[in-house]
Amino acid sequence: MAESLRFIPLSYNHADSHASALRLVLSINPHWEGPENRIEFVRFTDGITNTLLKIVNRKPGLTEEQIDNEAVLMRAYGNHTEIIIDRERETASHELLARKGLAPPLLARFQNGLLYRFIRGHVCTPDDLTRPSVWRAVARRLAQWHAALPIRDAPSSGSTKPVPPVVSPFQLVDSDKAAPPLGSAVDDITPIKVRQSGPNLWSTLQKWILALPASTEQQRARRQALQKEFERIVEEMDDGTGIGENGLVFAHCDLLSANVIILPQSSQSSKDRDVEEVHFIDYEYATPSPAAFDIANHFAEWAGYDCDFTRIPSRSVRREFLAEYVRSYIQHGGKGVSPENEQEVIDKLLHDVDRYRGIPGFYWGVWALIQATISQIDFDYASYAESRLGEYWAWRCEQDGSRAAAGKEMPLRERVWARDN
Repeated sequence: MAESLRFIPLSYNHADSHASALRLVLSINPHWEGPENRIEFVRFTDGITNTLLKIVNRKPGLTEEQIDNEAVLMRAYGNHTEIIIDRERETASHELLARKGLAPPLLARFQNGLLYRFIRGHVCTPDDLTRPSVWRAVARRLAQWHAALPIRDAPSSGSTKPVPPVVSPFQLVDSDKAAPPLGSAVDDITPIKVRQSGPNLWSTLQKWILALPASTEQQRARRQALQKEFERIVEEMDDGTGIGENGLVFAHCDLLSANVIILPQSSQSSKDRDVEEVHFIDYEYATPSPAAFDIANHFAEWAGYDCDFTRIPSRSVRREFLAEYVRSYIQHGGKGVSPENEQEVIDKLLHDVDRYRGIPGFYWGVWALIQATISQIDFDYASYAESRLGEYWAWRCEQDGSRAAAGKEMPLRERVWARDN
């Protein structure tokens, strides 16, 4: 990680929110201290893991745009989230993205969070994601991520001047280092080795399964069942055939509506006014992943926290999204795709995204089982876990034909996904 990022030896205290946040922001903006300043705190509640505060100085005479341009975002980590999120890697990911112009500048770290610049714009809702002007913008931006960002360090070339090496956020952690279990020892599970070394989607999922609670026989049995299912998923999915490097790209892996910001029209540079311009925020889960997983996960998030599956895109919308995505991927120099094989890549991605549609349910279901044990946030993680794992099992029943064989009705999510229009 870059040595230049400032570290503030203070913490955010949920029980003393105003005072502790004020101390943090004054550490980086001491000029905000004094009677002529009017510091305000705006709490965002869209996330279900962290505390996110927008801190502004409404000093008299400033316009709203000027106030927002100086605003600071403070993100304090949720209780025990280091079990599921590597904070060093997250910070390195943010720095890499900022250097590429794909994230707001980081201002400082503190003991349990980050301070960074605010992106002026409108936070998406799940309904926003269904608008063509927005999903086309998301497709373009996501393709830029996947095409332009490295998944590992590479030596610089073509320059006579010494260039600082690019810090890869994916080589900061020993890939064999498992997250600490919440319950008993993990000797009843043998972690599997995945095809790609280093942190990635599959190694992350393996760590999460090892971190599942295992204090009771029922918990241990469930963890073993999820491990067995995970091994089946990896065997089927981890084939290295997708776009990117060995089938992996730098993926966001948490592209829900609240992590998509629509820029104000006045600041948009796009000549295509029928398409918005968007930025992505929150990079806690960013890691090398098959592109098809990142896209399928985004489509799953069209349903929102309330799991309204009627919002999920139809096959024709998914194809249009992927056509937009592939054109942008080519524009940004993505590996393995050219105008000559563009249609072939779109067809394969459409197939692969369909193949991956059940995996986000497994991914977030395991995550929510951990959160149900560690989180202090007022959210029903246990019910959310069952809902998301239910998506996975419903997909499995469609894949193996067991739902149809039993004469059961197709679940709503699967019906909506199967629509052509």
